[in-house]
Amino acid sequence: MRARPEMPLLMLTMLGALALASTDAAAAEFATAIGPIVGGEDGMVVSSNNEAARVGAEILASGGNAVDAAVAIQFALGVAEPGFSGIGGGGFMMIYDASADAVTVIDSRERAPASAKPKMFLKKNGEPIPFAKRRTLGVAVGVPGALAGAEYARAEFGTRTLADLIAPSIALAEDGVIVSRLMAASLREHQGVLAANPAASALFLPGGQPLAIGDLLVQPELADTLRLIAEDGIDAFYDGPIGEAFVAEVKAAGGGMKMSDLAQYKLTIDEPVRGQYGDYEIVTTAPPSGGGLTVLQFLEILERLDPGQYAYDSSLRYHLVMKAMHLAFADRNAYLGDPEFVDIPPGWLAPKYIKQRAALIDFDDNTCPVPPGPLAANPPAPAPAELLGGDPQTTHVNVADRWGNLVTFTVTIEQHYGTGRLLPGYGFFLNNELTDFDPLPGRPNSPAPNKRPLSSMAPTLVFHGGEPVYVVGSPGGPRIIGAVAQVLLDLLEYGLDIEHAIAKPRVYSAVCSEKARWELGLSPEVRAELESIGHRFRDEPREVGDVGLIAIDGDTYVGVADPRRDGVAVGLTRADDD
Repeated sequence: MRARPEMPLLMLTMLGALALASTDAAAAEFATAIGPIVGGEDGMVVSSNNEAARVGAEILASGGNAVDAAVAIQFALGVAEPGFSGIGGGGFMMIYDASADAVTVIDSRERAPASAKPKMFLKKNGEPIPFAKRRTLGVAVGVPGALAGAEYARAEFGTRTLADLIAPSIALAEDGVIVSRLMAASLREHQGVLAANPAASALFLPGGQPLAIGDLLVQPELADTLRLIAEDGIDAFYDGPIGEAFVAEVKAAGGGMKMSDLAQYKLTIDEPVRGQYGDYEIVTTAPPSGGGLTVLQFLEILERLDPGQYAYDSSLRYHLVMKAMHLAFADRNAYLGDPEFVDIPPGWLAPKYIKQRAALIDFDDNTCPVPPGPLAANPPAPAPAELLGGDPQTTHVNVADRWGNLVTFTVTIEQHYGTGRLLPGYGFFLNNELTDFDPLPGRPNSPAPNKRPLSSMAPTLVFHGGEPVYVVGSPGGPRIIGAVAQVLLDLLEYGLDIEHAIAKPRVYSAVCSEKARWELGLSPEVRAELESIGHRFRDEPREVGDVGLIAIDGDTYVGVADPRRDGVAVGLTRADDD
C-alpha cells in the first residue's frame, strides 16, 4: 500500500490567470486560473462545461459558498448541456460542511408516479418492450426531483436566494451557449430520437440538420421557464403551470402521472456509506444509488488481491479490475433497489465476505458466468444485461470554497435527451428515468408506485487522517462505477499523480459475457493478452466516464478536469495572496 501520493504542484505554474467577468466588486479580489488542471487557495470548480464552470466560479468569487455555486452550476448545466440533465431530472448531492465536520447526502432521485405498475414495461405476451421503444414512453418518465434537491440544499446550506442562483442561467439561455464538441457529437448520434419530436427537432435540428460545433444554441422558452421559477420558486413546477404542462405531456405520451404526484414528491436526506482502502476512508452515496456500495465492494475485493504488486498498466492489473467489476456488479444487479421498498442484505463489505468473493478470481482465466454472492438465502437472478440497454448520459460537478466546504453533485435525465420529448413552451426534456427499473416484475429493482429506480451515481469524498483529500465523481450511467473506482485505485493503491490517474485509459465490463468497453490508449498488446484468457472487447474504443476531481493539500485545492470531454477546472486565489 502506497502512502498518500504527492500532487504535482509544479503544474500549477503552467497556466496563466484569466479574470472572470463580474459586476460584483468582491470578484476583483481574486486571481482566477482556468484550464484542465489548476490550483487555487480560495475556491475550486470542476465541471464538464466551460460556461457552467464560470457561473460557479463567479458565485464563489462574489462571496457565495460551495452549495450556492453547485446549485448555480447545475442550473447552468441544464442550459449548456440540456440533453444530459436539467430541471426535468434528478440526482444526488453530497455536501461536506467544514464547520460541522459532517457529510450530508441529498437524494433527489426521481420517483415513479402512483400509476406505476410492475408490468408497465412488458408487452401483452410478457416479454419486455425493447429498450429503444420503452425509453420514449410516457410511463418511462419519473417524477423529477432536481428542483426539490437544489432548493433544499440552497435553503439549508446556501447563502443566496434562488433567484440569484438562477439568474446566470437565464442569461445563458437568452444569449445562447456555444455548441461544444461533446454536444455536437451527441446531436449527430441521437438525431433520430430528436427528429421524432417537433419541439426538439425545431431547436436542435434546424433545417433538418443537427447543430454543429461553434453554433449558437439560444433557448428562449427555457429562459422563460427559469425566470418563472426564479420569481415563484419551485412551486411553479410542483404546483404550478410548468408542472401542469409537464403532466399533460406525460399523459399525451401514454403515462399516468398526475399533479398530485408532483405535489407529493419527497426527497430524502441520507447517511452516506463508508468504506476503507488502506488508511483512506471513502464516503459515498447509499441506495437507491447502487454506485457507492458497488465502488466500495469493487475496491475492497481488489485490495484483498494486493494489486500494487503488479504494474499499473499490465494486463494482469486490467484483468483483476474487470473480474472485481464482474463480482461487484453481480451483487448490485441482484440485490439492490430502493431501500424504502427492499430489504438490502447486510454484509456487503464484511471482511469474510470480501475474502470469499476475491477468492473466486482466477488469475489466468475470465471465469464466466459470475453469479451473485450468498448475501441472502436465495439470491435472486439479476436481470439479463440485454434487457437494461441504453447508453445513459449525465452531468457532474465538484466544488470547494474558501471555508473548506465541499460539494460533489451528479444529476441526470437518463439517456441522451431523456425520452427525446422537449416540453413544448418550456424548453426542457422529459426524463426517461424509470427505464432504470428492471423491466421484469418481482425483483428488487422492479417498478412500483412512488419507488425510486436503482442508480449508479457515485459522488464521493475521500478522507485521510480525518481530513478530506479528494472530491470525485463522474457522469455516465453504470460506467460511473467503473470510472470512479479505477481512478481511486490509481490514486490510493498505485500513488499516481492526479493528472495521470484521471487521464489513464480505463475499461468497463459489468457482465463477463458482454464485450468490454475500452479507451484509446489501452495498448494492443494488453488487449491481446486479455483476449488470450477469455476477455472480449468492442471493436472500437469509447470513453468510460468523465471523472472530475478536486485534490486538497493543506490550504491548496488542485482541480483536474477529464480530458475525455470539454471540461475545465477553475481555481480562485485572493489577489493579495500572490
